[in-house]
Amino acid sequence: MTVDASPSRPLPGRAGVLAAVGVFAGVAALGVGVGRVQRDQLPLPATVGAAVVATLAAALLVTGAPLPFDRWLPVSSRYLPFVGLLGYAALATAGVAAISGNRSANPVCFTICLLAGWCGLVGGRTVGLLYWAPVMAWFTAELIWIDPDPGWGAWLAGTTFTFCGGLLVRHQLDLVAQLRAAQAGLAAKARAEERNRISRDLHDVIAHTLTVSLLHVMSARLAVEHDPEDAARALAEAERLGRESLDEVRQVVGLLREPSDSSLTTTPLPGAVDVPELVARFRAAGAEIAFAAEGDTGRLPATVGIAVYRILQEALTNVIKHGSGAPATVRLVISADLATVTVDSLGAAGPAGDGHGLLSMRERAESLGGTCDAGPSGAGWLVRAAFPLREVASS
Repeated sequence: MTVDASPSRPLPGRAGVLAAVGVFAGVAALGVGVGRVQRDQLPLPATVGAAVVATLAAALLVTGAPLPFDRWLPVSSRYLPFVGLLGYAALATAGVAAISGNRSANPVCFTICLLAGWCGLVGGRTVGLLYWAPVMAWFTAELIWIDPDPGWGAWLAGTTFTFCGGLLVRHQLDLVAQLRAAQAGLAAKARAEERNRISRDLHDVIAHTLTVSLLHVMSARLAVEHDPEDAARALAEAERLGRESLDEVRQVVGLLREPSDSSLTTTPLPGAVDVPELVARFRAAGAEIAFAAEGDTGRLPATVGIAVYRILQEALTNVIKHGSGAPATVRLVISADLATVTVDSLGAAGPAGDGHGLLSMRERAESLGGTCDAGPSGAGWLVRAAFPLREVASS
């Protein structure tokens, strides 16, 4: 038997339990009174006892109490709650049958509808059907064979209706639980992606600054004896880069803070319009870099502009680290539907795909629907990143 596991069993609180038991007890008491008027019941003590037993079973059913002897049942612990549900429902139904005196005109039969709806809501389709089917058989037998009475047809329809209503509510609760789980998964994925993005930004900022600052420090070391003024300028540039790097690191780390934090920086992130300044910074450190740009960098979306800047920053850092001072050519081309940045260096930049930086560049491009390739090109190393502007703009 396959039983639908309930993601969150809809058991009411104390007030809900008291209200449900009160309604059930009230209807049972009404059924006892109507039965005495109809003069077609068991003796009054037996009828009252049946009403008490039915009400008590309904209360245990609503609270989800286990059967007192469930530990001796040859049933897996997974199914014991559903066995208890059906057991109490059957006990309550037997009490209701005793109260009704097999008369469809007795309003106590309304409690059968409530029991069917609750079994469908809590137990699911399979468990609900195990209760609904015998009840339908009982009502049908009363309607056709035992004491033909068309009034049982109304209870057939009412019980089926409430049973289907319970299944519908159960389905909606399952959908809500699945939606919450999906939302939690998306939130976790978004947090992971944000951590990866921040990690890439920190890597790019720190690697770039340390590399360029190292060039300035080396230049200052070589010039300190022969040209103190040039050494001082190199050290001042290294200090400026360090301060800028510290500001960028604070800016990136500030994304992890709450918006209410007064120390959260509002400095805009770098973009494609800052590429010339980036190239000039490398040139000032002694790198031989030729730069050419075609198209309007101002029309690039902010996400593409940041990606272009970071990819170029990482590529030029790799040129200095691995290219042994070899000259490089940077070309930025912006057309109607494509933005392309290439860095062509005459020096070897290491094997493709082995470094965190190359992986970071590829992830940045792919996150915007673009591509980034790095590999040997003639006598040097070529990095090429392309971004489809229409796809980015529509996303």
